[in-house]
Amino acid sequence: MKIARRAGHKRMAWKNGQGLTEEVAAFPAGSDTDSFDWRLSIAHVGADGPFSVFAGIDRTIALLDGAGLALDLPEGKAVELKPGGSPFSFSGDWEISSRNLGGPTVDLNIMTRRGRCTHEMRRLTLAPAETFPPSGTQPGFGWVVFNSPANIEADGQELAIERFDAIALEAGESVINRAAAAEILHISIAQG
Repeated sequence: MKIARRAGHKRMAWKNGQGLTEEVAAFPAGSDTDSFDWRLSIAHVGADGPFSVFAGIDRTIALLDGAGLALDLPEGKAVELKPGGSPFSFSGDWEISSRNLGGPTVDLNIMTRRGRCTHEMRRLTLAPAETFPPSGTQPGFGWVVFNSPANIEADGQELAIERFDAIALEAGESVINRAAAAEILHISIAQG
């Protein structure tokens, strides 16, 4: 198990220079936007504008903070990310523009390089005393990103977790929620 505290997230400009990202983690370590196999980040969207294009990358995003984010997709399609809503998956090859709905937003973003890794993201609420993932169900490597503060137990340690902290879990590892309900986003990452 590894903890990535928000205070330690690497902050950088977007690839297109029009926003700010907090990099939670990337593999391989030290890789840049052109060489990662996977990258988990938190984006701050302060103004309407285009998303960076990442050829050969699959992406999934979920709203963490703000009233909503509208994405204008290819072929005139659109989708809105709302508080508590489901993550949205799309190709990094797509030219997408975004519009904040009612002010700045913050979103969670997982990107995986096609042919090297795949991913899945889901939003969950951990009830008090709930173990996540349930015993024996973590099939491989994954991250849990907290969208609310929490008190958890992991590896026999009691930990105070802040909003936007993240925990990497290997197969067989889990966390136990020791306080009030906590909103999390679970990201599973697999080779291939």
